[in-house]
Amino acid sequence: MAKMGILIDITKCIGCKACEKACKMRNDQPLTLDEHLSANAYTVVQERLPNTYVRRMCMHCENPTCVSVCPVGAFTKTAAGPVVYDKYKCIGCRYCMYSCPFSVPKYQWNKVVPYVQKCYMCADRIEEGSEPACTAACPTGASIFGERDKLIEEAQKRIKDNPDRYVDHIYGLHEVGGTSILYISNVEFEQFKAPFNIALPDKPLPMYTWAALEKVPTIVVVGGVVLTGIWWITSRRGEVEKFEAGSKQEHWWRFGKKQEGVKEKKEDKQ
Repeated sequence: MAKMGILIDITKCIGCKACEKACKMRNDQPLTLDEHLSANAYTVVQERLPNTYVRRMCMHCENPTCVSVCPVGAFTKTAAGPVVYDKYKCIGCRYCMYSCPFSVPKYQWNKVVPYVQKCYMCADRIEEGSEPACTAACPTGASIFGERDKLIEEAQKRIKDNPDRYVDHIYGLHEVGGTSILYISNVEFEQFKAPFNIALPDKPLPMYTWAALEKVPTIVVVGGVVLTGIWWITSRRGEVEKFEAGSKQEHWWRFGKKQEGVKEKKEDKQ
């Protein structure tokens, strides 16, 4: 199956929040208007600049950091693109929250048995051949669903055909190795503040982790050799000190015996 994704055209968003409502209804969440992502809001539309609306949601990275840091495999990147979460595997360590470069996963702090919550891009609907509830509800086409490669082509075409309308940047094309959620805008992304103003590398973040971890065997071997050497030197020094102490003791014992012999001989002569 081809990798799917969502293209968000900021120039088309009118801030109606139809995507938010559709998401909440799909996931049985309270129909409240939220300003920020939370355990009860998988997607939000924020007015970052006057009359300029930016939709926030999980970016469904091509090489997700949350997947790489989860010690129990609660997160999975599916072949279709969505990054899904299995609450029955989760142990509540929240490494996913600390590691996400977009600060997406949220925790149910008010629950007796809490879980991590985030957008899963309606993975079940995609498997059935449908589209996510949010894109289906968008009245202006500000969020469209499709194959990621075709969405990239569409974004490139819009930018090329309307150079005065769009900045020449597809956000999510290269950031942290690429994401399934793509943005195009008429405003430089840095003006939208976090996470768009954060200088993220093009290299997937898990690659930095593996680059460090692959050096661990060498460090362990070298460290083991060094520690063994230190132990040998310390042990050897102790043995030498014991030997020297024993030699001195034996020397003084022999010297004492010799002196006693001399004394006895003198006494015999007398």
